[in-house]
Amino acid sequence: MAHARDGTAYDLTGPKDAPCVVLIHGLGLSRRVTWDAFVPRLSDRFRVLSYDLPGHGKSAPVAGEITLTRLSAQLIGLMDELGLARAALIGFSLGGMINRRVAMDNPDRVQALAILNSPHERDAERQRLMEEAARQSAEGGPAATLDAALERWFTPEFRATETETVARVRETVLACEPASYAAHRYVLAAGVTELIRPDPPIPHPALVMTCEHDPGSTPAMSRAIGSEMPRAEVRIVPGLRHLGLIEAPQAFLDPVLAFIDRLE
Repeated sequence: MAHARDGTAYDLTGPKDAPCVVLIHGLGLSRRVTWDAFVPRLSDRFRVLSYDLPGHGKSAPVAGEITLTRLSAQLIGLMDELGLARAALIGFSLGGMINRRVAMDNPDRVQALAILNSPHERDAERQRLMEEAARQSAEGGPAATLDAALERWFTPEFRATETETVARVRETVLACEPASYAAHRYVLAAGVTELIRPDPPIPHPALVMTCEHDPGSTPAMSRAIGSEMPRAEVRIVPGLRHLGLIEAPQAFLDPVLAFIDRLE
């Protein structure tokens, strides 16, 4: 692990002259808990950058407002510092919003996008409720809604049998700096509105995936994301919930590797 000048914690692995892949985790998680199963396979053939969002994992919090544009700038700044000109961006949940924002803000820095379990347009009432819940989380901190979240994230069978993994995810969320967690949760809720029907459309090759039973990043949302990107393919993983890539990483890793291997 290393730290960038702005306090971002990151790992950079794999052959120095290989094409670059960047891994972007979601709200309340960290680079390690999200991508542990991905990095060894990816770094065999790619230069792999994984990093923690502000106030998550080992990254320092930042002063001022957190927005999708600021999170996009965090990644571009890190790539600049590490001398990475262009990368395929793999983003989970909030990370799949950040990589879309990067593609809109800095299209020349992006080779392709993998958008995993990431939200899209909600109806007006659901959008209002999401934004209100995000504001309320500033009062109760990460613990306030964690038990309900874990039920949405994992299948009942996984929660019952893989208790160590579930406990690790719980500990990772609770370790987030509370103000940073609340700020990122608001971005997850409100920031999605700036990604809907981008004009011009995002032109990069894209793999859009979610799980059959993900209530916040539904199959319909993934299909909508894919419909707005002319070079996108959409895959729905059966049976799993929001954290399917932790519960069954191979179900995501194989399609992601096949997608990256097809890039020019």
